[in-house]
Amino acid sequence: MEDQYKRAAEIIINSKNCISLTGAGISTESGIPDFRSAGGLWEKYDPMKYAHINSFRRDPEEVWGMFFDLTDLTRNAKPNPAHISLAKLEEMGILKGVVTQNIDNLHQEAGCKNVIEFHGNANYLECLDCKSRYDSKEFKVDRIIPRCLNCGAILKPSVVFFGEMIPQDALWRSEHLAISADSVLVIGTSAVVYPASGIPYTAKANGATIIEMNLERTSLTSSITDIFIEGFVGSTLPVLFSHIKGL
Repeated sequence: MEDQYKRAAEIIINSKNCISLTGAGISTESGIPDFRSAGGLWEKYDPMKYAHINSFRRDPEEVWGMFFDLTDLTRNAKPNPAHISLAKLEEMGILKGVVTQNIDNLHQEAGCKNVIEFHGNANYLECLDCKSRYDSKEFKVDRIIPRCLNCGAILKPSVVFFGEMIPQDALWRSEHLAISADSVLVIGTSAVVYPASGIPYTAKANGATIIEMNLERTSLTSSITDIFIEGFVGSTLPVLFSHIKGL
């Protein structure tokens, strides 16, 4: 493993455009379970029933029942050493951007500035009728469905539901990062959900080195990964950071 850390650190320190793609695995050590894993949110709720935009339009109160359970999971979560390591790499000018599939805002709380959110951010709410947008902190009463202060409509969590498009700005910015990247840190994701899954492949096709950090091997490992570092990323990423800092 020591050889992998050294090789990865040398590649990253010599990169002009290092980026990262992150998924649920970077936040599990902050106490947020992967929705798809055993005991995850999708075991309790059928996502096509409770997390589809048509379901929200038809019965927003029912969908909010699921979302209240989600916020219970994320309310007390704090950035872990993996999030903090990425923020330090960005502060050093090494990491140029983070594309995340997570909705927990932990990259921003850790200090990352250039974060592209494919699936939105659960810390915000939006009105589908008048397009108003709010910080969820404006609605402090626990388990009371929030309504728009302008028109009174039930607010929607500012996350991408099934049946909704990934924001065009996120797609454009991530594509630009992927094309220009010379190294990619794939962290805590199996990269099987499109379009996020295309980022490492686009980068690889343009000559980037793929450094994968996951708890277990994925389809990437045997296809495009150049360096695979196995383990909990809350432990492995700080070790990689220390190697980079040492250079």
